[in-house]
Amino acid sequence: MTETIRPWRELAALPEGVPTAELDQLWAGLETVRAEDILGEWKGAAFRTGHPLCRALDHSRWYGKTFLSPFEAKPLICRAEDGTLFSDIQLGGGGEASLWNIEFRGEVTATMVYDKRPVFDHFKRLDENTLMGIMNGRPDLVLADGEYFYFLLERA
Repeated sequence: MTETIRPWRELAALPEGVPTAELDQLWAGLETVRAEDILGEWKGAAFRTGHPLCRALDHSRWYGKTFLSPFEAKPLICRAEDGTLFSDIQLGGGGEASLWNIEFRGEVTATMVYDKRPVFDHFKRLDENTLMGIMNGRPDLVLADGEYFYFLLERA
């Protein structure tokens, strides 16, 4: 018997949260993307899984990510008090990032590699203007109770 996977928009809208197992099922069925195909500005949102990064990014006023080129990625675009956007380098551990095509879960897909942290954000395509991301890396930095952080990026 095949389990039905809820549409990603429904999962993203669940205020009470979504089980990571359901997000893993969704991820498994998505199309990979190449780093050079995701350049541009992206507005971000977290899937509400209970991961502490959900609260931390809300507190930092995380807006999204900007990929200017494969070697110039800004992982933490945040909104200042006055409403302007800026790259929060301090929040990112003192650096920014680059884009690579890296294997994750047996597939090569676009991956953002943080400059100063052993952290990777892997991306797959939800639709032509939306990506799903999974933060991966050293367990003490990215895992919460053994679970990854899952998020969305929509073209700005």
